[in-house]
Amino acid sequence: MRWSKTFTPTLRENPTMAEAVSHKLLLRAGYIRQLTAGVYSYLPLAQRVLLKITSIIREEMNNIGGQEYLLPALNPAEIWQETGRWEVMGDNMFRLKDRKGADLCLGMTHEEVFTSIARDELRSYKQLPQIWYQIQTKFRDEARPKSGVLRVREFIMKDSYSFDLDLEGLDKAFEAHREAYCLIYKRCGLEFSIVEASSGAMGGSKSSEFMVYSDAGEDWIASCADCHYAANVEKATSRLPNISDETGTESAEKFPTPGVRTIEDLTTFPGGAAATHQIKTLVYMLDDKPALVLMRGDHQLNETKLGDSTGAINARPAHPAEIQKLLGASPGSLGAVGVKDVFIIADNLLQGRTNMVTGANHDDHHLRGVSIARDITVTKWADLRAVVTGEGCPNCSGTLRVDKAIEIGHIFKLGTKYSQSMKANVLNAEGKEVPIIMGSYGIGVGRIMASAVELYNDTDGICWPVSIAPFELVITPTNINDATQKETSEKLYQELMAFGVDVILDDRDDRPGVKFKDADLIGIPYRITLGKKLKEGKVEFFTRKTKQSQDVSLDQIVDVLKKSIATAKIVNP
Repeated sequence: MRWSKTFTPTLRENPTMAEAVSHKLLLRAGYIRQLTAGVYSYLPLAQRVLLKITSIIREEMNNIGGQEYLLPALNPAEIWQETGRWEVMGDNMFRLKDRKGADLCLGMTHEEVFTSIARDELRSYKQLPQIWYQIQTKFRDEARPKSGVLRVREFIMKDSYSFDLDLEGLDKAFEAHREAYCLIYKRCGLEFSIVEASSGAMGGSKSSEFMVYSDAGEDWIASCADCHYAANVEKATSRLPNISDETGTESAEKFPTPGVRTIEDLTTFPGGAAATHQIKTLVYMLDDKPALVLMRGDHQLNETKLGDSTGAINARPAHPAEIQKLLGASPGSLGAVGVKDVFIIADNLLQGRTNMVTGANHDDHHLRGVSIARDITVTKWADLRAVVTGEGCPNCSGTLRVDKAIEIGHIFKLGTKYSQSMKANVLNAEGKEVPIIMGSYGIGVGRIMASAVELYNDTDGICWPVSIAPFELVITPTNINDATQKETSEKLYQELMAFGVDVILDDRDDRPGVKFKDADLIGIPYRITLGKKLKEGKVEFFTRKTKQSQDVSLDQIVDVLKKSIATAKIVNP
């Protein structure tokens, strides 16, 4: 490739609307352009990166026996209705009608489509196991797309699906994908962690996420440096010290609390209590049915845990009017004492607590001396609490910290969630019809690209890992009009292409500083500069990541470059 023939629309300043580092640099370096909110055009440099990422993905998926498909992005409503996800996906799903009035959608993921193929084509256990995958554009109507290609409405995804006869087969497929994913991310040059996760709308018995720690991330991960425990806060637990309660009164006592609206207000009010001795009462609508959610006063609810614990498809805080109708009081004075015929779910850490303070369901009044077991009819106990930095690790004596991260992959043990609802069965060795055991495994291709930029950048631009850089090397003659430089750079260019090096020749008639800045901004890992020392038979070899230069003789530069590239691509599983 010759620079003079490429389309590389670089910008000299950071775009003002971009916040994430990857968003700024991918725009500045001419990789992407926004078409509309959450929808981006991938320009030639980005496409080169994406093709290298997908090539790595294909190799590793094929190595575990994966077979590649390409399925329709346009799906009929019927197959989503079979699994119940036509309703579950809510406003996140792009829905449309064809000219005949039939309901259609744009696929967010393809469990239903792959399961329908398995249902129609797989008949016997002898046809199992199977691993099917595709690399395809998906659609999700994000309410608030942001951070460039990290949170978008149209995205590129590798999704794969395993089909097995039994749980042992699923375990093998799950582990094969886990190992393949580790190799994929290592080959892409990413530093990542595997964490426990919630399965959410995907369902299933177990799931793990692959995460890259970054301030641009939207997930929060609790981790322990001592034992390497790691979990999404949607799944994380922690170790907290026990709290001793005084015996308290024989029955709850109502007392006036004028002006008290918050947990903090009650901690300083005469006759109030510390947050650890308060019951926070939240009113939620779970699939449009009211429920009371009880938390310790100093703890925050994790809504994903609430959904997972109740099986609710849609969970939202109740509106003030709904709260008033249910309990007859306003937020700040709410409680569960004496409440009947309402689903009440309480966090596990409230079990056995006595002498607590909570709202009285009478504005500006609270109750003290509340015993959970005596005074509140709890329907269900569950882990609902959001873990925070500084709490104890659940697996060792260490301390947790909570950090932001980018999800770059997610693997699920689906079990029979989809095969049962869609009647995808096979005959086992005994001739009995049984549902296929499934797994689902996703990789965000664009997120790998953006995560690499988030991890590897400096004040001059992007520092791509060699394996996914748009070009491995740029040859830069400082004066393209110099006959010797022009002839030597052309010869070197042809020689390196013959050796399989992904090289671009900067043949522009421009100042060296402009060429260097563009190459650094775009993030090309290596640069060979032809300048004054060419008369001595030497060129400058520059490494973008370390910003180190060395003079190398022309007869050795090819070997030096090839060794550098090979070393950079080494993966230690």
